[in-house]
Amino acid sequence: MTDIQPPMPDFPPPTPAPKKSRTNAIIIGSATAVIAAVVATGVVVVQVTDDDSKPAATTKSTAPDADPATAATAEEPDPATTFAELTADSFTIELRTTERQCFGSAGCNVTVEPDLTYTGLEDIDPNAVYQITYEIKGDESGPVIETAELSDETSLNYTPTSISTRSASTKVSAAITDVVAVGG
Repeated sequence: MTDIQPPMPDFPPPTPAPKKSRTNAIIIGSATAVIAAVVATGVVVVQVTDDDSKPAATTKSTAPDADPATAATAEEPDPATTFAELTADSFTIELRTTERQCFGSAGCNVTVEPDLTYTGLEDIDPNAVYQITYEIKGDESGPVIETAELSDETSLNYTPTSISTRSASTKVSAAITDVVAVGG
């Protein structure tokens, strides 16, 4: 018996095509998605920031325009008007605790802010800036002196004060010691 072999084809058998790895496509797609998300977030943040910085809506009056000379006098107080002479007794002060972290018998770290109330009956000069000095008691190393500025009759600017107390039961208090008018 003889072995009969089929004739050889004229062309080589096809080799299977190598499988393309999808890893590169996945990495590129993921990177593109992350970049798009970052850009979209940036756009939203810029739009929100721009919206917050725009002034509140204003309404236009239908009244006739006022004479500029009379408009200027309406904004400025009458020179004959007298304003209150502010002293330490013109205000009361309370402290508002904004943060407290206690450490058992080691005491507490406390952050406080002044809450001032004007007790006078006369008007306050709207063009003056008042420096209101106050003393905070209750800090374990002694009294702390701070100053707040009152401007435009109602704008109070201050820096919150951090103190350390001896215990959680330590009472923190404040008293106004001086008021100085700057300008006005």
